[in-house]
Amino acid sequence: MLGILAPLLLASAAVAAAVAPGTIAQLRDASDGDDWPAFGRTYGEQHFSPLTQIDTRNVARLGLAWSLDIETPGNSVTGPIEVGGTLYFASGYSMVHAVDVASGKLLWTYDPGAAEAAGRKLRQGWGSRGVAWWNGKIYTGTQDGRLIALDARTGKPVWSQMTVGKDDYRFISGPPRVFAGKVIIGHGGADSSDVRGYVTAYDAETGKRLWRFFTVPGNPADGFENKAMAMAAKTWAGEWWKHGGGGTVWNAITYDEALNRIYIGTGNGAPWSYRIRSAGQGDNLFLSSIVALDADTGDYVWHYQTNPGESWDYNAAMDMELATLPIDGKPTQVLMTAPKNGFFYVIDRRTGRLISAKPHVPVTWATGIDPKTGRPNEVAGIRFEDGKDFEMAPSPMGAHTWLPMAYSPKTRLVYLPSIELSSTFNDRGIDLKAWKRTPDNVLDEGLAASFPLDAIGKSSLTAWDPLAQTARWRVPTPGYWNGGVVATAGGLVFQGQIDGSFNAYDAATGKRLWRFDAKSPVIAPPISYSAGGRQYVTVLTGMGGSGAYLGPLLERFGLNPATQARRVLTFALDGKAALPPTRQGPVIIPPLANFRADAAAEGRGVITFAQRCGVCHGFRAVGVGAAPDLRASPVVRDAEAFAGLLREGPLASRGMPQFDELDAAQVADLRQYILSEADRASRRR
Repeated sequence: MLGILAPLLLASAAVAAAVAPGTIAQLRDASDGDDWPAFGRTYGEQHFSPLTQIDTRNVARLGLAWSLDIETPGNSVTGPIEVGGTLYFASGYSMVHAVDVASGKLLWTYDPGAAEAAGRKLRQGWGSRGVAWWNGKIYTGTQDGRLIALDARTGKPVWSQMTVGKDDYRFISGPPRVFAGKVIIGHGGADSSDVRGYVTAYDAETGKRLWRFFTVPGNPADGFENKAMAMAAKTWAGEWWKHGGGGTVWNAITYDEALNRIYIGTGNGAPWSYRIRSAGQGDNLFLSSIVALDADTGDYVWHYQTNPGESWDYNAAMDMELATLPIDGKPTQVLMTAPKNGFFYVIDRRTGRLISAKPHVPVTWATGIDPKTGRPNEVAGIRFEDGKDFEMAPSPMGAHTWLPMAYSPKTRLVYLPSIELSSTFNDRGIDLKAWKRTPDNVLDEGLAASFPLDAIGKSSLTAWDPLAQTARWRVPTPGYWNGGVVATAGGLVFQGQIDGSFNAYDAATGKRLWRFDAKSPVIAPPISYSAGGRQYVTVLTGMGGSGAYLGPLLERFGLNPATQARRVLTFALDGKAALPPTRQGPVIIPPLANFRADAAAEGRGVITFAQRCGVCHGFRAVGVGAAPDLRASPVVRDAEAFAGLLREGPLASRGMPQFDELDAAQVADLRQYILSEADRASRRR
């Protein structure tokens, strides 16, 4: 790789000076691990640190070196990076921060004004999940769809490219990936209107667009961009292009330096209902797939589809780790991934051939994966043809979310945050022939998915053997949502939990060796790096700006989105810093004065809430992450203020979108539903 980089990095003294000493080699999988310059540290996305200063024998001495409170609203569940003694991360709506590792001093911030620019794109946005570094620049994506390069020393913009349409629902929440002088980015938005997925590669120095690959075919009458789209179109039926198709690449992108390929993990169909989207026919390529592309040209190489005819938000956009494993006695280049559907896959990344796949959690939708065809053996009834309910496990939240797993080349184990939660699907009462998506709705998918009101589920940190396809050990974790993972050569696995604990486990046995009470949920992926000869571990605290399924869980742990601490925590051996005072305590919901129930209005309001509000404000209007608990909101209790907030959008800069399409009756019904939930909650307490 250094041979590839040398002409670029040594082109001028100015360019060379912009690169911190000792950081160039850190992008290699064989690096010494001093820096963490990308979301997964290396191209292979292993989320593994080869550092050994902190190990199983001395981790009990780990202490807080410093903390930094994050004042920006929105998402704090983001993966930081570190290069040359400077920590970089994006909180909220892509507000990028640079912090000196040794002192914890804030060096600069950059605010792209994404929330104000995003408009309706805010309606299903999560803020930034991560940034990337390359050749003295920081790369970030924004909610309104821009890809921006910043000078890493000053935070000043170098270039900016709009990667999506101005008036569509595409947005960026995932971290960019940079490789061999190129930066690649996808987008989200398949849970809304008319979105066709793609990824785009740009020149990392200039921002010039190099190539784009669409993940689903467009209108045949317009012709196809390439042979891959012509092939994919044969797996669709009806007039799929009128719905967009989906297949967004909102998270998982992995670069294979050895084969010079990019692997993308694609998302769900749009709409979810297979019978609406594609007349109930065909595999619908490349939905819920891993697609290999030539890194130089973006040309299709191979694909593997995890869920043909996807209909349950079982997307394949979870992280993909690269490794070399002994398969049939031979060293084999493999890709490992655990998508939402509950199976763990090992794939020959040279050819796309399935090597093995086994469930790592209970699965009800399939009895297994056919080893010859690679296709799932589906259970009868999962496609709702009989009009009956089907309890799907995993739920649409997934058995593994975007919060990354880690692979340790030392133990040859994958450390996987597993989730066990089910949901019930049906499409009763939906006229499939007359169905039309309402453009302003976020979740309007042509079927119904419901969860138990108490959302019973569980989670675990699982040490998974990818060769034997079995768990070596499992550690139960609180609730049904757990944090991202990093593994280290010191024999440790670090993971945070929703109960506010940040933990270090023995990578060989799963024994917890260290625990820190962060007094706020620790869900973000941690990183580990070295600066000034000292190994550090850094993680961000606080829930994100979305997560419709998490409201009941936050209630269970007495978490209040309005008072949770959003912080950067950095640890080192013998660290002596103390946390600042932290406001804690559950949400207090005062009784309602003169409340009058109206079942009809509440019934209409809950539909509006589910389609427009639930993705951020959660089930039963319980706050999740940055979105407040509406049951306790004084604004909702004032009819005029509530209408003004929705119709005029005064809080757009803080992530609250405008809903100017709602008429007075809809606003009143929506308010009635929220007040009904507030009344029930206040009576329970």
